[in-house]
Amino acid sequence: MELIGPVVGFIKCIGAPTCNYLDNYRKLEEKMNDLRTRLNDLNVRKQDIESKNESEILHGKMVKKEVEKWLENVAKMNAEINNIEQKLSVVSCFSRARFGKLVQKKIELVKELHQNGCFPDGVAVDRPPAKGVALLTSDLEGETDVKSHIWKLLMDEDDEVGMIGVCGMGGIGKTTIMKHINNQLLKEERFDKVIWVTVSKEMNVFKVQEDIANCLHHNLPKDELERATTLNHILEGTSYVLILDDVWEQFSLSNIGIPDPKSNKGRKLVLTSRSIEVCGSTGCKVVQVQPLSKEESMNLFVNHVELDHSVVKNPELKEILNSIVERCGGLPLAIVTIAGSMKGVYDIREWRNARNELCQQVKSVKQWDKKVFECLMFSYNRLRDAEIQHCFLYCSLYPEDYSIKRMELIEKWIDEGFINGNTRQAMYDRGHSILNKLENNCLLERVLYFGIEISVKMHDVIRDMALSMECGPRFYVKAGLRLKELPDEHEWTTGNFDKVSLMHNTILEIPSHISPKCHNLSTLLLQQWHHGFGPALLSGFTTIPGTFFEHMNGLKVLDLSYTNISNLPDSISNLGNLYSLVLRGCHKLRYMPSLAELKALKKLDLYQTAINEIPPQMEMLEKLTYLGLKSGGLKELPTGTLPMFSRLQYLATMLQLKGEEVGKLSKLEFLSCLFHDMQEFRKYNSTVGTKWPENYICAVGSSLPTHASLFGMDDMFERPEKENSVYFVNCDLTNADFAMLPIDLDCFYIEKCDGLECLNDDYSFFHEAKSCFIWECQGIECVIDLSSWPCNPFKNIEKLVLGELCNLLELVRVGPTVKSPCPVVFSSLKEVFLWECSRMKKLFTVEMLQGLENLEELSIRDCIQMEKIVDNSGTRRHSNITSVVLPKLRELSLDSLPRLKTICGNGVMIPTDFLRRLSITGCPELERMPLLFPRLENGQPSTPPFLERIYVQPREWWESIEWDDPNAMHVHLSTFISYDSYY
Repeated sequence: MELIGPVVGFIKCIGAPTCNYLDNYRKLEEKMNDLRTRLNDLNVRKQDIESKNESEILHGKMVKKEVEKWLENVAKMNAEINNIEQKLSVVSCFSRARFGKLVQKKIELVKELHQNGCFPDGVAVDRPPAKGVALLTSDLEGETDVKSHIWKLLMDEDDEVGMIGVCGMGGIGKTTIMKHINNQLLKEERFDKVIWVTVSKEMNVFKVQEDIANCLHHNLPKDELERATTLNHILEGTSYVLILDDVWEQFSLSNIGIPDPKSNKGRKLVLTSRSIEVCGSTGCKVVQVQPLSKEESMNLFVNHVELDHSVVKNPELKEILNSIVERCGGLPLAIVTIAGSMKGVYDIREWRNARNELCQQVKSVKQWDKKVFECLMFSYNRLRDAEIQHCFLYCSLYPEDYSIKRMELIEKWIDEGFINGNTRQAMYDRGHSILNKLENNCLLERVLYFGIEISVKMHDVIRDMALSMECGPRFYVKAGLRLKELPDEHEWTTGNFDKVSLMHNTILEIPSHISPKCHNLSTLLLQQWHHGFGPALLSGFTTIPGTFFEHMNGLKVLDLSYTNISNLPDSISNLGNLYSLVLRGCHKLRYMPSLAELKALKKLDLYQTAINEIPPQMEMLEKLTYLGLKSGGLKELPTGTLPMFSRLQYLATMLQLKGEEVGKLSKLEFLSCLFHDMQEFRKYNSTVGTKWPENYICAVGSSLPTHASLFGMDDMFERPEKENSVYFVNCDLTNADFAMLPIDLDCFYIEKCDGLECLNDDYSFFHEAKSCFIWECQGIECVIDLSSWPCNPFKNIEKLVLGELCNLLELVRVGPTVKSPCPVVFSSLKEVFLWECSRMKKLFTVEMLQGLENLEELSIRDCIQMEKIVDNSGTRRHSNITSVVLPKLRELSLDSLPRLKTICGNGVMIPTDFLRRLSITGCPELERMPLLFPRLENGQPSTPPFLERIYVQPREWWESIEWDDPNAMHVHLSTFISYDSYY
């Protein structure tokens, strides 16, 4: 009996583990199914969160860092479970129990992740409030008196005038004047907000409400009555100037939700219109913009035609110029457009000819807006190139006041056959040349984003002229009007139209009985309105009747992108003249009919669709030069398919391709694709040799990069022309042969390549790269070992991103074999991101400082052992001389560094001459701030000239911080500091 107790205890001790072992062994498949179900639920929540993020960003907010971190963790979990799936098929009997235990652990982690993804307080926070948006302007000529008058009415302290109507002919300069006033108001303190809304010809109350709310960073309900009430309440609570540009018809302020400006001295409404009646009907104080005087007109013309004023003194030329300018009737748009078409002309005979042409065409421009068309037609005819004229007219198919991306427009011109060439690069170059000519001739306007020109816009008067031309192609355009119904069939099928544009609407249905008789129609643009954020925000028709394309035998270009269609009708197969079929962003598209009869097809875009197999008989498309192909249900092309497209110039896909097959596409100029492993990548290398495409993005490995989206790289694969990149994910790089890689590599990305110890000279192809990303490589202890590099390694790297490198100890290792002085490293470096490198204690050494003079952005977070940013402990401080480092630093972000004691010490400081943003959170051990402030002429410190934001936490820590600059306390920083929101 004495043994019973210990025996029972022993059985209990081993019983539970044994049961767990058997349970894990027997129920492995059941547990995997449970894991898959829970992962699917998690990814559904992830999609919802991402949709919320996109919506919040659209409305001017910023995603919380905790949400970003959660999404990163979900991405990691997907990758880990994908790895489990791959191992499942080869798991042995002896490993089943251990594998089952791993699966059970992942189930618990997925459950926890799912629970953590609730975010009851929302996914985003407000951005720092902006007063308004500065607008790109051109110089004023002659409108200064009108501008002064409008400004006086706005700034009148008695606020007698609450509504101002600026009216005048199209092209007379109303919008230009108001853009200058908008920018000037941003510098004034009288109004809290300056709101600019472009209304355009077809006034859409919903769009106007949405634009106003977006400027104020607010969301509006969907119900029409609620929207007006909500907007009214928002506007009631602030002082503002609301500018409604290009109003064509009378409207009710209350229907939109705009409070009566007369009832409050802090509100002003300005509208511009071609109609004095519209301005008067809304109770505005009318300000008319008059045509320019003769002198003002001549000055504007001479400045834009870029003639030397001394040349104009030639009596005959002066007489000709006077005659040309007189026929412009003092309209700035006409003057600038005609001047643009004559830019660079010095031959007096050509000027005489231009005057004769203009006199025959333009009788007068004095009373009506339509008269300006005659001046604009002169500039159109001066193009004297049918190809360029066709390209210009095509722009009118886009919505009014729409910014058209340059590359998108050039692609459309190629689809239409306006631009031809042996290579795609030559056609792109020709397209940019045409765009430059149209811009220089003032027929298109440049649109800048952050100083970069990526879009163009057509002035509404010029667009009206293009659409009214009797001699040009026949267009039917109802673009960007938020239509919910297809226009009446009779309206757009009886006009014998060449091109029909119904793009950027929200057409909900294509009636089942419709069969438009459009035998001469060559282009049909049905792409619907979208924000570019994926399926959650798409709307529009879901089906296309089988009869819809029956009478469109001449159709050459068909764009159905960003619609909700799930299948294409079989009648598509009969469009034997079709050149371009664009289905990009049709996230629900699953079924495609046979493409065998589309013998003329050159472009097929199936990027971001849901097809599970390639379209039937797609291999018959022998003329294909452009192929975009991405679908979650499609992993690879059937062997032997790709070589059938021997004319391919542009291939953008997320499918895993055979290296040898891709290598045989000799005409390929733009490539993005995946190779499953290094073996396929080597096959591609050996096939192409040194003749890589002009632009390429290749991912090598069994999985996709999981962190690229953090740096705006998630859409890279659909734009291989952006920069040349190679991604290595979960690859063995130890014995890789990179000798055949091209020298024009811009970016390389390495993730989960655990055998990588450092980047030595075997990776010499990285010498010319500008960006380097290394993530989750457990074997790496240093990025560069100087003992195995020539002088000045990584001389071109501008961006360095290092994340989750658990064994990284130092950026640069200086061994005993390195000769003194130490080689300059990272001499072009501008951005450094160091995240979750848990063993790193010091970032920059003294040896590295000489190469960091160009560093502009430094972000370090979650490095729990980090003690110093700049380690200059081995240097001596010379008396009271202050040394400076990182002289061009613009942004400094330090987050969750619990052991950080110093940023830099020993008399070394960071100047703030270029500092824009400073963020320091979770650094409790940091006691001193080594920032050196700029000095005024009297020697006193001043606020950094470019400073925008300081975000610090906690407040108590910041208030206790000591400054290395003895005069720091005299600098007023309080207006830039935030303690309670992300920056």
